[in-house]
Amino acid sequence: MKISTRPVLCLVALATGALAGGGVGLRPATALPPADELVSHRAIYELKLAQTRGNSAAVAARGRILYDFSGSVCEGYALQFRQVSELDNGEGKVTLSDLRATTWEEGAAKKFIFKSQNYLNETLIDSVDGQAERQSDKVAVTLTKPDDKTFDLEAAMVFPTDHMRRIIAAARAEKNILELPIYDGSDKGEKVYNTLTVIGPTIAPNERVPTDAAAGKEALAHLKRWPVTVSYFDKAANPGDQAPIYSIKFELYENGISRALVLDYNDFAISGELTSLEIRDSKPCN
Repeated sequence: MKISTRPVLCLVALATGALAGGGVGLRPATALPPADELVSHRAIYELKLAQTRGNSAAVAARGRILYDFSGSVCEGYALQFRQVSELDNGEGKVTLSDLRATTWEEGAAKKFIFKSQNYLNETLIDSVDGQAERQSDKVAVTLTKPDDKTFDLEAAMVFPTDHMRRIIAAARAEKNILELPIYDGSDKGEKVYNTLTVIGPTIAPNERVPTDAAAGKEALAHLKRWPVTVSYFDKAANPGDQAPIYSIKFELYENGISRALVLDYNDFAISGELTSLEIRDSKPCN
């Protein structure tokens, strides 16, 4: 058993758009500049086993996420990401997973460039390199790794930072459900997911004061945050038997910083404590 690391990249997923009723229609994504910019920051999350269910083989887990996000709506958003996870099944078998990824997303969500390497027990098992461009009636994907390949996705597909801005916009509008298809270049660059995001009640700035690395940060002291759960579904599967492949829970600040992670793999869950947070000044748009 290995720890899938893919959906954690969607901690930076969110844009403004028409948020009607309880959800969002799957129409072509037309990202507008956000009212408030996502903040540049470097965060470290320490991972440990939170719970097991059923016949899970996981008896111990530990790891770390390094998440370095920068940019602006005018120059685009860059992410450097690494997740190292170690899973022990209690029978002498320890699995080490190491995902390294860099991405860049254009501010208006018209272009997405991605590159990743996934190691298992220190052996490279896959490498992905490619880009996706939004056109009037589709999203065109070009891969150079693992193989040269081109294909098209539906125009409603959203990219990770755009997804994050959409979640924040929905939360500010007091919407609690968001449904969108996601493309993030994961799983050899060909996988797409349907996502269901559930947004909980607003947590006021002076309510449930954090005790982790978010505590005492002036940039967060006056911001609202929301409990968020994003569930990922196989878009290619029959909608009639849809159960989430994976879900991630976290508290999301208005400026895009996340804390109190729970990575739920169905048969076991891993918690991620924010242990280090550096908030940087973002270069303003001209």
